[in-house]
Amino acid sequence: MRRRNWQGTTLFLSIFAILGATLGLKFYSSAAQPALTSSLSVGTTGSGTGQSSAPSAAPSASSSAAPTPSSSAAPTSAPAASTASRTINGDTVQTRFGNVQVAVSFSGHTITKVDVLQVPQESGRDMEITSYSVPVLTQEVLSSQSAKIDSVSGATYTSEGYIQSVQSAIDKLG
Repeated sequence: MRRRNWQGTTLFLSIFAILGATLGLKFYSSAAQPALTSSLSVGTTGSGTGQSSAPSAAPSASSSAAPTPSSSAAPTSAPAASTASRTINGDTVQTRFGNVQVAVSFSGHTITKVDVLQVPQESGRDMEITSYSVPVLTQEVLSSQSAKIDSVSGATYTSEGYIQSVQSAIDKLG
């Protein structure tokens, strides 16, 4: 008889621990959402210092156009005009779950960075999908240097909007 009570207590404690962990994770996830939205701007994940310096030079290049590009491309003056850094906003694409828009940074015709301007964020599920799909999509665009990439499984609508917005920015570059 004592053995049965002990087994019941063990079962109760196991269920209680699982339920507590589930609720704790739910509260943790909802508390982590503000931090998630600030981390959605994804740049290059390659070397870090080599490529991240080009986008940070873009604002100074636009404020003083002549000194910065010529100092970065000193050997010849013709490539200096073609390697100027630019950031172009892609079109806002309406998807089933919300708008998607990106800003693509270029150095000449090379894509150096993709920043997310708008993604679906209405629910926790939207945030979850965005948190895993945007970094994958960004890395694929940087690797392929085009918008001809595959969609992320489970994030089809977000992927399609992201790809269309990137393509529109590439088209605007010319």
